[in-house]
Amino acid sequence: MSTQTATNQLESLKQYTKVVADTGDFESMKEYQPQDATTNPTLIYTAVEMPEYAAIFDKAIADNKGSSLTGDALSRQVMIDLLVAFGSEILKIVPGRVSTEVDARLSFDVDGSVALAKDIINLYEKNGISRERILIKLATTWEGIKAAEILKKDGINCNMTLLFSMAQAIGAAEVGAQLISPFVGRILDWYKASTGKDYVGAEDPGVQSVQQIYTYYKKFGYTTEVMGASFRNTGEIIELAGCDLLTISPKLLGELAATEGTLDKKLDAEASKEADIEKISMDENTFRWMLNEDQMATEKLSDGIRRFGADIVKLEKKIVEAL
Repeated sequence: MSTQTATNQLESLKQYTKVVADTGDFESMKEYQPQDATTNPTLIYTAVEMPEYAAIFDKAIADNKGSSLTGDALSRQVMIDLLVAFGSEILKIVPGRVSTEVDARLSFDVDGSVALAKDIINLYEKNGISRERILIKLATTWEGIKAAEILKKDGINCNMTLLFSMAQAIGAAEVGAQLISPFVGRILDWYKASTGKDYVGAEDPGVQSVQQIYTYYKKFGYTTEVMGASFRNTGEIIELAGCDLLTISPKLLGELAATEGTLDKKLDAEASKEADIEKISMDENTFRWMLNEDQMATEKLSDGIRRFGADIVKLEKKIVEAL
């Protein structure tokens, strides 16, 4: 699409950036036609509570009713079936990839994360969907980074989520993770709560974090894609036009689509190569120290893992009751 034909901000954004739908709602995806889609435990739990998605949940339960599995193993299998069922339906709508999240309770378990990721990929492939169309979402802990490194060797690409800091971004890039999801809005939330100030546009600390990561990646030639996530307003999105990808909720996609005009490209790979920044060599000690020194990132990472873990528990409870 040429700049001249863009009639609204969403169309304009799509010229610079791959737009990803941050939702489990199929109708929203059909309406806004994103390239990719991403889900997480919160989105899946919200979706299965909606009547229009009851059939997907009921099928996952029915398919496992006669299983020889019991207890935790049975609910784990239903959970995998449910995640893959949602992902498979999403891939009928989007032309690109879907992100499917590993259980947040495995965020500090390399082997457990790898095993669950492989089970998810195997079920997708059994359903006729190639692993190239799947991104496995892992929390960007040190263990998550190590899991991504192992999975990459098996041709399984990862989306490193719950990312709030340069330490996490560099760690993910150095193992060749496919994609990172820096959480713009949650960074903003933390700064607003801790300073009592509001931040707009380019002053937004979440926006600045993604700008710094993007510049670092392009300066040093990392191939890991940067996908800004967790937006609170369209102002954040506008400041990140030009980012590799942006994952956006249906509400904000609607606001962009309803706003006439074009956007300026704010992030530029070629310009980033001229940036005057130093390369940081990342190992486990450096990672843990840098993360520890970043109060915001430390707090938001643990908070995010707890929140996703809580939604997995709610989903499991619903599965156990249905079984």
